[in-house]
Formats: sequence, C-alpha cells, structure tokens
Amino acid sequence: MTTPGPAPVPDAATLETVDRWVDYRLWHARTPGAQVALGVAGVPFFSRAYGYADLERAVPMTTGHLFRIASHSKTFTATLVLQLVEQGRLGLDDPVGTHLPALADGPLADLAVRELLEHTSGLLRDGRDADYWMFQRPFPDTDTLLAMTREGGLKTAPGALYAYSNLGYSLLGLLVEAVTGTSFGDAARDGVTAPLGLADTVADYWRDRAGDYAVGHTGLHTGPRRRALEHVDTGAMAAATGFTSTASDLVLYFGAHVLGDERLLSDRTKRLQQRQANPADPRTDDGAGYGWGMVRERVDDQVFVGHSGGYPGHITKTLLDPVSGLTISVLTNAVDGPATQLARGIAQLLAAAATDGGALPASARRWTGRYANPWTVVDVAAVGGRLRSLSTGTWAPLEGADELAEDGDELLIEAGSGYGSVGEPVTRSTAGGLRYGGMSLEPFPDLPGGPAHRLGPDAG
Repeated sequence: MTTPGPAPVPDAATLETVDRWVDYRLWHARTPGAQVALGVAGVPFFSRAYGYADLERAVPMTTGHLFRIASHSKTFTATLVLQLVEQGRLGLDDPVGTHLPALADGPLADLAVRELLEHTSGLLRDGRDADYWMFQRPFPDTDTLLAMTREGGLKTAPGALYAYSNLGYSLLGLLVEAVTGTSFGDAARDGVTAPLGLADTVADYWRDRAGDYAVGHTGLHTGPRRRALEHVDTGAMAAATGFTSTASDLVLYFGAHVLGDERLLSDRTKRLQQRQANPADPRTDDGAGYGWGMVRERVDDQVFVGHSGGYPGHITKTLLDPVSGLTISVLTNAVDGPATQLARGIAQLLAAAATDGGALPASARRWTGRYANPWTVVDVAAVGGRLRSLSTGTWAPLEGADELAEDGDELLIEAGSGYGSVGEPVTRSTAGGLRYGGMSLEPFPDLPGGPAHRLGPDAG
C-alpha cells in the first residue's frame, strides 16, 4: 500500500485565484477584515491580510495582528492532556475527582478524562448563566467555574450523549494545572508553544500586546453599523476558549499534528485524537464528528481535522489534512465572519488545482480577470492547469463553474452545467470585456488594496 505524499504547493496563478476569491467574498459579506494562511506540514506557502483590523480607525489588517481563536483552544488543551497520558502522569479513565478534590464528592467525581475530551461527560455547555459571553459579567475564575459545574450538575448520564461542553474543557484545564503543578498558561507554553516556536500564541488575552489585536466587531444584525468589541480575560475557561494566535502560527501548530511529525504526540495518539469518536449531529450523515479536541469533517472527498472558534468579535477556522499536511487557517474579526465558509471554499479550489495538475500556459493567462454585468460577477481564473469561470456569488467557488479551453483567438466553454452555455464561445469585446455565451461582461476593476478595501471605515 502506497502512503500518500505531502500535498503539492499550488502554482502562483492558482494562489492568485484563491487570493482574489477570498478578497471578493469578504467584500461581498461586508466583513471588516481577515487573515488567511496556507501551508503544508507546518511550512507556510501563503499568508495574506484583508480589509481592516479596526473599522472605525481605518487600520489596515496585517498578517501580524493577533486574534482570539476561541475553541481552537480545545485542540491545545487536548494535546496537553494527551501528552500527560503518554508520560504516564494521567489516565484516560481517571475520575475527575481524583485530581480535583473540590469535585471529589457528588455526581461529577466519577467523570472520566476521556469523557471530558470527547464531550460525553453530560456537563452543561456553558452553565445556567452564560452571559459572560456577552461581557455582562466576567468569565468565571476557578472557584466560580467549580461552583458552576457542581450547581449545574449533569444533564445526561456520562457517556450517554455527545454534547459539546465548554465547562468540560475548562475542567480539563484545571486537571492540567493539578497534574503539572503549574498554571495552565505556563503548561501551554512549556508543552506546545515554546517547543514549536510559536511567537504569537498564548493561552489567553495578551495584555502586554493589547495594541496588536485585531478589533472585534458586532454582526450586521445588531444595527446599521458594526460596533467594536473589547477583549477580556477568559479566566478559568482559557482551556476551552481563551487562546490568542495568528493564522500563520496556526499553520505552524497544526503542522505538528500531521501524521509522521511526533514533536507533540505520537502518531498512535494522534490517530485516536483525530478519529470520529462521536457524530457532530446524529440527525445528519455528512461525515462530521468529534474526536479528542479535534473536529473531523469532509470537504467533498477530502477529510480534514481541525477546529473552529467563536469569540465575541472573532470567528475563526482551521482545516488540516493529517495525511498530506495541507493546512488552511482563516481568522475574521466580526461576529458574523465567514471563516468556515472561506476555509472550505479554499479547500475546494486547492483540491481542484491538485487534480488538474501543472500550471496554466502563459497564453491562457491573458484571459484571466474579473468581469461583471447587472446579472453577475464572473472570475475567469487559473485553477491548476485549467481555466475556470468561478462562482463569486456563493461560498462554493466551483459550484456551477465552467471549464474553459483555448480555441484559437477565442475560449470554448468546454464543460459546465447544462443550464449554462456549454459548447459556446467566449470572445473579447472592444472595451476589454468579454462576450460570454452571448452576454456582455465588462471589466470589474479592483481599487488599491483589493475589493475588501472598498468596504471603507464608514460602511457596515
């Protein structure tokens, strides 16, 4: 049996296509800003920033701005716990009460470490009063967290149901502290960030670098203008939701979770961590599920692991193919930021480029560009060795995309939906636009900084 090799690094024309599609979709969704980083096995090959880190002050986003990556934190916490298991300092079936005396009496005492890891503990998701998520009160400290878990009790019997729990992962953070004898932040530094050289990643809010954060923004559903949201400490819930990072650092971090890289965990442990222990939603059959701190999901035929994150004002997503090492990390700075949609769309483009193979001939590249009429916006774009007309109006860039081929001084719509103009030509117009299947398309010019900057500090 042949083991698949690392994912191929896409050619420059394909990466330009990714860049332009992301830029347009962010502008179309009126998202303030974003970071996108791509890599293979921890080696970055693409890092871009889009739009604004602060809408009100019109501060351009950079690849160095810090983000709260929220539930990405669970991947770090699970990794720390599994390191302790590999070292023989903690058992997967250890009862919580063995390590946390405050829970030694009562229904939580017998919860197993593995049940916390895979969200089958039966604990409430966020507690009876979770308005700390809306900054109406501070995130809980250790005593408050323990009180919340004791008072909330169990909503189901342990092991009976997959039910995502931030409280459960917060308890895992307390377990890490109890076993290591250090703070959770120090344990994360010693176990993960320092060994990997993650210069922009810490376990909670980084007060010494407060000015480096991308400002979080409210969603468009809250009013005609987005408002800025503050950053706060997440207290005893840092293990579930507190981490700070950048898209580039996340590419480095998830690269260490590729099979064959044992800097953090053995491959044997990673396979357990990355498997589908539980379906994400038993009512669906989409291949999505949860392991030990890792979400497992499909994008078309490709299986990824990783995590998303939702912190007030920051929505984030990272996908990792643990076999090929391809990593896609997208960080956005609005409550309604389309991080997951962008990550999945990028995955589709890169998969198509790998299938098509090679690079687009220079003669065909002269056709690439963005064109529009009152009906639509069309990107004629390079994807691997082919020209395609991308769908800019949806989060699935290849949905309904035509495949184009050079035919003398014209293009031929070689393949596509039967509802389109398959078999018809694409020609140049006198104004620099296209006649595509009989319809005129004019050039859709980009302003300096790309379409995302058209948003402007006064929009949204």
